[in-house]
Amino acid sequence: MANTPKKIKVTLVKSTIGTIRSHRECVRGLGLRRLNQTVELEDTPAVRGMINKVSYLVKCEG
Repeated sequence: MANTPKKIKVTLVKSTIGTIRSHRECVRGLGLRRLNQTVELEDTPAVRGMINKVSYLVKCEG
């Protein structure tokens, strides 16, 4: 039985228009392109840091 990594669902709930460039890049790095799009990502410290940086733009569920 392999150890499957935990997943996090991240949804873009607020537009990136008018935000800081590095925040827009974080949203793109998470794989989010359009509003209300949801992606499922591995639960890693890097992903957590990106979510934390743009927490005002995204909704996250474990």
